[in-house]
Amino acid sequence: MALLLAASALLWLLGTANSDDVIGLLERMLSLGALGVVVLVARPLALELLGVGLALWLPRAHSGQASPPLPNHNDVLIPFL
Repeated sequence: MALLLAASALLWLLGTANSDDVIGLLERMLSLGALGVVVLVARPLALELLGVGLALWLPRAHSGQASPPLPNHNDVLIPFL
């Protein structure tokens, strides 16, 4: 699993550094495929916890913290509250 993740990172770096656009795109697609296998099939707990931590760290990710929408007096439609 770690080997596949490292191969994905290496392929992405090789794809962005490649001067040939077609081969670079192919390497980046293979990189995303390997990353997809790691994330979807292997289900590493560390990546899932990192994703949840990132989602909670983002602003206004907690419930009840979203600011109310500003009233727009030029609206023709009645806002649903």
